[in-house]
Amino acid sequence: MEFSGRLTADASIYRLTDGREVTNFTLAMNDRYTTKAGERKEVKTFIKCAYWVSPKIADYLKKGIIITVYGRIGLDVYNNTAGEAKGSLTCHVNDIKLLTAAAKIQPNAAPATTASTSTGNNTPTPETKDDLPF
Repeated sequence: MEFSGRLTADASIYRLTDGREVTNFTLAMNDRYTTKAGERKEVKTFIKCAYWVSPKIADYLKKGIIITVYGRIGLDVYNNTAGEAKGSLTCHVNDIKLLTAAAKIQPNAAPATTASTSTGNNTPTPETKDDLPF
């Protein structure tokens, strides 16, 4: 099956006692439609995903990016501590396609200024911008 959606959190790597590693993440999908009465509806579906091929992909799976996963779907059914029946969808992922990249955040990054050496003083020189339309 193929699913596209947005990651709800950064991916995490879980290491088993036998040395194997799995990359876990949750995919959120929104389905919007209009009823015959003209009412707009939105259905949110969350799918837990497990990727066993390589844990290196976790560096790229950051909260908010859009991805497509290919794999087989499973259903986990259980009773919670209150005795209520619960269930969740799980996708055992075979392949991942990144559709958007995570935004690069650089904390405490100050804008670069260039000091003028031709006048002998250390006043910053303003940066010039190209007037190209592309």
